[in-house]
Amino acid sequence: MPLPLYLLAMAVFAMGTSEFMLAGLLPDIASDLDVTVGTAGTLTSAFAVGMIVGAPLVAALARNWPMRSSLLGFILTFAAGHAVGAMTTSFPVLFATRVVAALANAGFLAVALTAAATLVSPDKKGRALAVLLSGTTVATIAGVPGGSVLGTLLGWRAAFWAVAALCLPVALGILKGIPAGRDEDEATGRPALRAELAQLARPRLILVMLLGALVNAATFGSLTFLAPVVTDSAGLGELWISVALVLFGAGSFVGVTVAGRLSDRRPGPVIAVGGPLLLIGWPALAMLADEPVALFILVFVQGTLSFALGSTLITRVLYLAAGATTMAGSYATAALNVGAAVGPVIAAATLSTEAGDLGPLWASGLLVAVALLIAFPLLTAITVGRSTEVLR
Repeated sequence: MPLPLYLLAMAVFAMGTSEFMLAGLLPDIASDLDVTVGTAGTLTSAFAVGMIVGAPLVAALARNWPMRSSLLGFILTFAAGHAVGAMTTSFPVLFATRVVAALANAGFLAVALTAAATLVSPDKKGRALAVLLSGTTVATIAGVPGGSVLGTLLGWRAAFWAVAALCLPVALGILKGIPAGRDEDEATGRPALRAELAQLARPRLILVMLLGALVNAATFGSLTFLAPVVTDSAGLGELWISVALVLFGAGSFVGVTVAGRLSDRRPGPVIAVGGPLLLIGWPALAMLADEPVALFILVFVQGTLSFALGSTLITRVLYLAAGATTMAGSYATAALNVGAAVGPVIAAATLSTEAGDLGPLWASGLLVAVALLIAFPLLTAITVGRSTEVLR
């Protein structure tokens, strides 16, 4: 894999740390800014909504910009958003900074996903995506728990400052490692924006984006409210939240790594096997949440299955949108973040039911069930087509 791909993964690590670390900081943010935990959870949805809107919009605006300038501008804007968020005492302002940071993240990821696919041969998109997403999974293993510990010891604002600081060496790496300027031959050979947007009319692309959104909604719905499960349902101390996040992150790394090897050639078995197991896992986690050992084992397993299935579906989005050479990454980003926006909202609504803190886990199971009911009758249509084919 080429070196620029790993530089992009470093940036995704910083952004993934920010996106996921709220799972361990929500109680402190809610207390400090005098809002409920459910209200604080909308910060996750705000970030996701910014990603959904920003991915296609910013990708369309930046499609003719030099790649290095685009990536550098996005990462510096992302850092500035976190610096402002760390200083504010107003929840609406914090909410706004999450939207701004999300727009920057969306632009960066849309460009990076498209770039990753062009940095490798056509039959290795899954492996390239696995390297890029390894930044996210490493964030869940190291960055997110680190942010949670930092937040516990020094307050949630310290975690925001840490993310802002982390962006600076990443920006330097982009400046040094990504070539300046544009490839004019490539630019003149690109399809028109209207032609790229027309890809969204393809039923198979819409179907796979919907499935990716549902699986990601299940993932984010439970991950966002994992902290109360650890401290209230399992009765453990706050530092155990970081342990749970590390295990989920370790599982996600395993899932992305395995899927990276299989999603190019054998996506069908990943979906057919991983989907039912993921469905079983969420209610099992809800029923065994008061048993710490079972809780931690299942958190690891669900992290593995969630990211294996989710990354496989996102790889299919890149294949299905192969004709959209500059917008394909934005479609994949939008699919991921529709789920990330909807999942926490659905999960938050369950907190006031009899299920209480376990409501998000049951909701995740229901979301996966809906995805499987849609996917299984159409499995061949979802998985047919290799990197050299354009699906019709």
